[in-house]
Amino acid sequence: MSRKSPPSMVWRSIGQRLTLLLALIAAVLAVLSWWMVSSFAREAAERTQDNILVASATTIAEALRSEQGVIRLELPYSAFAMLGAIGEDRVFYRVAADGTVLTGYDDLIPPTLPQSPSDVVVSTLEFRGDPVRMVTVRRTVLAGQQPVPVMVSVAQTRAGVAEIGLGLSRTAGLLSVAFFALAVGLSAFAARSSLQPLNSFAQAVTRRGPSDLRPLRRRVPDELEPLQSSLNRLMERLGQSIRRSEEFIAEAAHRVRTPLATVRAQAELALHTVEKDSEREMLRRVIRAVDESSRSASQLLDHATVSFRADALAQERVDLGELAARVTASLRPTAEMKDISIRLDTAEDALVRGDAILLESALRNVLDNSVKYSPEETEIMVSLTRDEATWRLMVRDYGRGFSGEPLPELTGRFRRGRNVEKIVGSGLGLTIAEEVLQAHAGRLELSTPEDGAGACVALILPAA
Repeated sequence: MSRKSPPSMVWRSIGQRLTLLLALIAAVLAVLSWWMVSSFAREAAERTQDNILVASATTIAEALRSEQGVIRLELPYSAFAMLGAIGEDRVFYRVAADGTVLTGYDDLIPPTLPQSPSDVVVSTLEFRGDPVRMVTVRRTVLAGQQPVPVMVSVAQTRAGVAEIGLGLSRTAGLLSVAFFALAVGLSAFAARSSLQPLNSFAQAVTRRGPSDLRPLRRRVPDELEPLQSSLNRLMERLGQSIRRSEEFIAEAAHRVRTPLATVRAQAELALHTVEKDSEREMLRRVIRAVDESSRSASQLLDHATVSFRADALAQERVDLGELAARVTASLRPTAEMKDISIRLDTAEDALVRGDAILLESALRNVLDNSVKYSPEETEIMVSLTRDEATWRLMVRDYGRGFSGEPLPELTGRFRRGRNVEKIVGSGLGLTIAEEVLQAHAGRLELSTPEDGAGACVALILPAA
């Protein structure tokens, strides 16, 4: 059984991840540079001390002389003045001729002696509880006719060198911290700059409308080329799927409505030929069931059509007056069967931009509801007025009204009022109308007339 990673382990930002990785690299480089600078600083300080110790020991050795076969030495001031440049460290020295200490500290014994006058021995040792750095040089002095080897040793404590090394190490540390802070800032900038093509690519996709399935043709880095190719293939498959769905809806509408209309016609013919009341009642139930099925199927297909066409909304100029006249004329025969008159009051050049098929479907559903729920020998008024920057297409009837229910809830899918009784309906008419108007940046407005009779439904659309 596979285990999912905890949410805390998921990187939600490539930029943060890239910045962190670059910051870690900068931290490693900063520590490495601090260690290298500190090491070089300590080594340079030690070399400086060694050179001064060698110079001091050499100066002392050069002051050696022989008088009447006796080796004498006057310690030069300059030999110890040079050592004072290192710091406040203590200085020790020892001059021994052929194993005999001429001057200095008897217990300052070098661990290794130079073998020739040109040799210099440098060593580190403990002397009187402190670590010291010691240099020993060899000189040969003639005492009478006898050459005598003289060993000159000069030592100095290491506190000054350590202090110099520590100071340089601190300076290197501060520089490393400054380098790290600068590197983090540059890493964040580099991460944002590196991800800018990806952000631009995402914005280009976001700016597209839901119906824009054209292939992307952008100059992108090589790393984004597979993503662009994959998106293009996905949009191509999606476009094919949408076209097949639209074709299926159109074909289904034709194949569902035609058989149901045939069944209804045959049932009506049979209703006029049978004589038994039971058979007539049965045929009436068949006709009612066919009407419900036909209406439900028709509105379901209309709703699906609205959903598909709203994603690819046409932007043609539509005259609401002509559209209202056309829809009213198509529903007038149905209204006349109930002795309902439809009065049309429209304005000229009531232009809007949108999909004429969807707008006609919205008005047809609203007007069909008015015809269906209005009692016989009543009137339905369809009026078109201009309200600032919008057109208001109002349908007012004298039917059952909205039964006191919250009006916004009546536009929900399959939602019908409590006063519909046995009237055939699917609860999709107002839903279709509202979705069409929302797709056109308009709105559907439901209201009860001031006299309390019937219902008012307004289709409000921006003027072209």
